[in-house]
Amino acid sequence: MKKVFRLENLGCAHCAAKMEKSISKIDGVESVTIGFMSRRLTIEAPEEKFEDILKQASKVIKKYEKDCEIVR
Repeated sequence: MKKVFRLENLGCAHCAAKMEKSISKIDGVESVTIGFMSRRLTIEAPEEKFEDILKQASKVIKKYEKDCEIVR
């Protein structure tokens, strides 16, 4: 399943690249892209693991930019 989310308060392209790399290492993530200019997070993962993956991805994002949030 592929889902797209808006990222609020994403301010650094370098941080976005680090986030993308870290999220890709989460168990179950098939693919991930973060568009800095569009402020979009796209994750492809199995539906049954999606909620857990989103929680972990949120923690990763906060690690690099504490004010950045995934908007559902």
